[in-house]
Amino acid sequence: MRNYLWIAMATLTLLSPAAAQNRVVNVYNWSDYVDPTVLDDFTRETGIRVVYDTYDSNETLETKLLAGKTGYDIVVPSATFLQRQIQVGVFQKIDRSKLGNYRNLNADIMGRLSVYDPGNQYAVNYMWFTTGIAFNVGKVKARFGDKAPDNWDAIFKPENLRKFADCGVYLLDSPEDIFSAALRFSGLNPDSKNPADIRRAADTVIKIKPLVKKFHSSEYINALANGDICLAVGWAGDSFQARNRAQEARNGVEIDYLIPKEGTLISLDNLAVPKDADHVEEAYAFINYLLSPEVAARNSRVTNFANPVSDSRNFLPKEILENKSIYPDDATMKRLFTVSSKDQATQKIITREWTRVKTGK
Repeated sequence: MRNYLWIAMATLTLLSPAAAQNRVVNVYNWSDYVDPTVLDDFTRETGIRVVYDTYDSNETLETKLLAGKTGYDIVVPSATFLQRQIQVGVFQKIDRSKLGNYRNLNADIMGRLSVYDPGNQYAVNYMWFTTGIAFNVGKVKARFGDKAPDNWDAIFKPENLRKFADCGVYLLDSPEDIFSAALRFSGLNPDSKNPADIRRAADTVIKIKPLVKKFHSSEYINALANGDICLAVGWAGDSFQARNRAQEARNGVEIDYLIPKEGTLISLDNLAVPKDADHVEEAYAFINYLLSPEVAARNSRVTNFANPVSDSRNFLPKEILENKSIYPDDATMKRLFTVSSKDQATQKIITREWTRVKTGK
């Protein structure tokens, strides 16, 4: 029997039926980021009800975390935001003794996370992924021929992006992703904290802004799937979700995703317990559940994001496991970069420049 189930059942034997029914865990996660049946099965197996709310930007989550009482027991910050949130003390340390499935975690991914969370004291990786180019295959062929947009030139050179303006282009509403890509395109350090480099990245994006239909970090999924847009800078998992939705709709739209050959950002989204969490034991039960190989694989199958649970690969279909845009090979992994948390002064510059990009002011 799985450890998480044994722990949950052992705990429930100490509670009255009424108390067990009242157990709850409040989760705040990214949209489209879990297999909904996982939530139902967790409740059925443990008696713990899941209240599940979603957001579509790290800034939204951070505002709640820094405002005081969040009302949540588990949140899922990206690594760079996690790093500075740890520094201001908004999370509890992870008690690994309550996570029997912690041993399932991939050492390489947790090692990458330790750059942001030294010693992996405050968080557990949930999913990891790249930022790249998602596109409508038919409309790209009509404009580019058989050559897919496999480098950042397709996005950041106005003469290239202009070819897609009539069929719709979305960019992530995320300066971390877009500025780092713009810096790599310009031959600069994607993790630069130099104000001049950040302004240059903003200028690069401003040049293409008239060709961008919208900046949004989740709406591009359905927009691609429905054929409303033909090109997006998005995340790997979301892009393949768009592909799957189009296939399910049988609408003739074919979506693909590529990691630009110059390299791109690898990001990690992580499970953390706020310091003011009211249901800590329930939070550990849910995290432990997510770390079981079968459950991790189910979430990856639905979301198309890579998970850090090594043995989950035994439960993944070949179309996910062998997709190098979801689980990159060694050569691709070497081209991926990370960005670090920014100090307050640098973050103010980034926020100001991102506002300039989006408003033109």
